[in-house]
Amino acid sequence: MEPQLTVTVADEVATVVIANPAKRNAMTAGMWRALPELLAPLAADPAVRALVLTGEGGTFCAGADISTLREPGDEQQALAVRAEEALAAFAKPTLAAVRGYCVGGGSQLAAACDLRFAEEGARFGVTPAKLGIVYPSSSTRRLAALVGPSAAKHLLFSGELVDTDRALRTGLVDEVHPVGELDKRVAEFTRTLVSRSLLTQAAAKEFADGRTDRDAHWTEQARGSGDTAEGVAAFLERRAARFTYGL
Repeated sequence: MEPQLTVTVADEVATVVIANPAKRNAMTAGMWRALPELLAPLAADPAVRALVLTGEGGTFCAGADISTLREPGDEQQALAVRAEEALAAFAKPTLAAVRGYCVGGGSQLAAACDLRFAEEGARFGVTPAKLGIVYPSSSTRRLAALVGPSAAKHLLFSGELVDTDRALRTGLVDEVHPVGELDKRVAEFTRTLVSRSLLTQAAAKEFADGRTDRDAHWTEQARGSGDTAEGVAAFLERRAARFTYGL
């Protein structure tokens, strides 16, 4: 099987699968390049209201394909950062569903998602210190914002792998589920996500990520969307809301 990223869309959820099973789903240069191009049409598609990133089989992603590191290091890092930033900028809710190893570039991608759900037994590591690589400043800041400066330094300084208990305790993951239960929980949670207001989600995502110059924009979007009126009406009528922002 050639290394690739695959996409399926069902029930308003796009699922992107990292597939390079011969190398524990390590990301090749071509896969890093492909991710932003793959995400752009999904972000623009009104039939997509949430995105799940996962790995083929029992591994999320073991990082960058080391064989491709023979290419110039700054070019490799730039590819990974562009892919990470494209994922972080995706305007709809994103969720990493993690099994097995989530290491190096895999952790970069998982951290760029809004939420991370893991299966018991998953292992996480941020490993540039093992290769003498300077971790990108944007990735370092994102990791520190997620787990706090001390936990980020622990991961970056040591390159050690941590289990799901520590990952959950530090905020590296949001939920941990027994083996065999992850897919069920992800499906359940994404059904909830797509039933909610994308207006609320998109604004909250920007604000939570530190955007401070868009209050007026989102106030105007709320006035024109109809989602608030629909949400209030649905609450009073005791029915499911039918939000239309982004459709």
